[in-house]
Amino acid sequence: MRLLEMKAPGEFSFVQVATHNTLPYAILSHTWTGQEVTYQDLISGAGKSKSGYEKIKFCGEQATRDSLQYFWVDTCCINKSDPAELSKAINSMFRWYRNAKKCYVYLADVSTPGDDDVKVYQSTWEVAFRGSKWFTRGWTLQELIAPAEVEFFSQEGKLLGDKQSLEKLIHEITQIPIQALRGNPFSDFSIAERKRWAAQRQTTEEEDIVYCLLGLCEVSMPAIYGEGKDDALKRLEMTVKGFSKNSSKPKDLEGRIVPFIVPFDRNPNFTGRETQLAEIEDKLFVGGRTTKVAITGLGGVGKTQLVLELVYRIRDRYKSCLVIWIPATNIESLHQAYLDIARQLKIPGSNEDKVDIKKLIQSYLSKESADQWFLVFDNADNVNMWITQLEPGSSRLIDYLPRSEQGCIIFTTRDRKTAVKLASQNVVEVPEMDEDVAIQLLQKSLIHSDLVNNRTNTVALVKELTYLPLAIIQAAAYINENGIAFVDYLSLLADQEEAVIDLLSEEFEDDGRYNNTKNPVATTWLISFEQIQHRDPLAADYLSFMACIDPKGIPRSLLPAGASRKKEINAIGTLEAYSFIIKRTADQALDLHRLVHLATRNWLQQNDLIAQWIERATARLNEVFPDHSHQNRSMWRIYLPHISYVLMSDEADKDEEKRIALVWRFGMCLYTDGRYNEAEGLFIEETKRRKRVLGQEHPGTLTSMANLASILKGSGRDIDALRLMSQCTEIQARILGANHPYTLSSSTKLLEWQAEELETSISANK
Repeated sequence: MRLLEMKAPGEFSFVQVATHNTLPYAILSHTWTGQEVTYQDLISGAGKSKSGYEKIKFCGEQATRDSLQYFWVDTCCINKSDPAELSKAINSMFRWYRNAKKCYVYLADVSTPGDDDVKVYQSTWEVAFRGSKWFTRGWTLQELIAPAEVEFFSQEGKLLGDKQSLEKLIHEITQIPIQALRGNPFSDFSIAERKRWAAQRQTTEEEDIVYCLLGLCEVSMPAIYGEGKDDALKRLEMTVKGFSKNSSKPKDLEGRIVPFIVPFDRNPNFTGRETQLAEIEDKLFVGGRTTKVAITGLGGVGKTQLVLELVYRIRDRYKSCLVIWIPATNIESLHQAYLDIARQLKIPGSNEDKVDIKKLIQSYLSKESADQWFLVFDNADNVNMWITQLEPGSSRLIDYLPRSEQGCIIFTTRDRKTAVKLASQNVVEVPEMDEDVAIQLLQKSLIHSDLVNNRTNTVALVKELTYLPLAIIQAAAYINENGIAFVDYLSLLADQEEAVIDLLSEEFEDDGRYNNTKNPVATTWLISFEQIQHRDPLAADYLSFMACIDPKGIPRSLLPAGASRKKEINAIGTLEAYSFIIKRTADQALDLHRLVHLATRNWLQQNDLIAQWIERATARLNEVFPDHSHQNRSMWRIYLPHISYVLMSDEADKDEEKRIALVWRFGMCLYTDGRYNEAEGLFIEETKRRKRVLGQEHPGTLTSMANLASILKGSGRDIDALRLMSQCTEIQARILGANHPYTLSSSTKLLEWQAEELETSISANK
């Protein structure tokens, strides 16, 4: 993809990027005239005399105002004289618009003269807006629907409104459902309905009225200008049908596509692994039983990316197959995913307070009437989470797995032993890449792909990175960012002290690794982190903060505030550029790679900073974590995995009051969620911990005892609650004094409980 960068007012230069999501960018939508600036015009400098140059200037200036350094304009960012590039662009266009941070619609036929507030005086331009040529063109259909943020501007460059504020007016003009304008999944609309959105539109080339539907139909096919509209339409229909080989239930053509619940986009740089993909596919949908397969290998070898490619191939092949992706890092993340899945599948009873959500989904997928489904548990590394009871009297997590002849379950795990426990002999190991495939991945990840032409340095680099995909991608990110050659990067690797590399490699060894093998993630991380610390201190702070909470599903609202919103956006962009984090497309949460998470924690520990950052994470969670009321449930459920992670850390004990407050609020949320045994277990363990660390008579221990007594009382264990509260009150009176506020509070509560117990006893004896 070719982007533009404004160097000076009215002066632009091209920037080549490997993929559409490498850098944040704005994008222009407009109608063409005979005065457009082409790629060749911009290269030669001949475009400034054309009227279309003003639109390019407008887009660049508006992007700058929105703190976006890069932008894209279709007239000049595609070399249309190259048929291969043009065909690729046509098939990529929808994705390019979808992934733009902002789309600016320039309406050359809508004028807003004067200084009047255009939003207040909408009547002065609404008629022209309704009649704008932009709403009649074929390609502008996807440019309206694909981007999340679309802003409309008059010919004078005045903002008229955005897709959200003008959605009713846009719906009236286009008859496109408001749900589609709001970004609802295409599975909510049939292929026939999507085609109707373009029925009254025109294109200059007759074939384009078909090609402009490719993104909306979620397919790709070569552009063949000259074939005519009818033949192009036939090819489109055949392509759509070809994406569903299960002809018995072609739901994409009947009207609805079953949910595809996967949090990541397809990886356009996925390379190789055809042997492993074929081995897995041979095991799928074996008749007569539920298929279970475990994918295992070293962290960073590409297990998740392999399965991600697999699920997209499943979607392409079986349109009627339900695909579900569940992060299984810990029980909190898994529980949250189950809740989200039940909501998306609209399973009856999923909103009830005390429902066993795992049992509900198990029953839903195990029904005889269930169609094909494909279930992924990613990062299933903790075997104890699967084979031991989560709480007394409950089932093991492995017992909650659904069973159906139509179903397949895939696990990814670093631990081969866990793989065997979960899938028996159905284990597929992902090895390191061979040299040629590793070089292909490196080339795909580079801005300047011709760097691999130096075969000697290229081979040396992928060998030094041990052919590990994550290390190759991170190295390419550093090379792209700094514009250096392979030999420079190799010299940086050679400069690292062996002792430091061994130290950071230690956490990433397993049974399948040699003790003297360097960890390429740590090697690359050291170089990258030093650069990030120097270039973007807030990004380094974010990385340190994320290392102290759960690495998956980090809401941006949890991150500490930066000096400005722009600095916050830049910091997240820096971490994303180094492949340290992935931004989820569904909820915009952040995922920090687990190996980077561990490496960062290692660095913090070695620099005596881990306690400081855990305390900061605890304080931040206390700031943003809402109370346990029912109306806040959707919000506090998101934070639970991160609180759970912080509370498991023993490195920070300086601010016990904040920890006690966080434990109490966390426990009350579990209690409100109907997870009574977990809440009780939390307070019991916390009380034991405080007795061990602080002593029986420490105020922090006494507070935990009082909290536990309240939970026992709420669970109906009145005798145990009275006994514990009585013990707590006695110690408080002796240590703190009878008139201390803590003692008075506990004494009041104890007297109330004793009165209730006496009243109950009298009533029972009548």
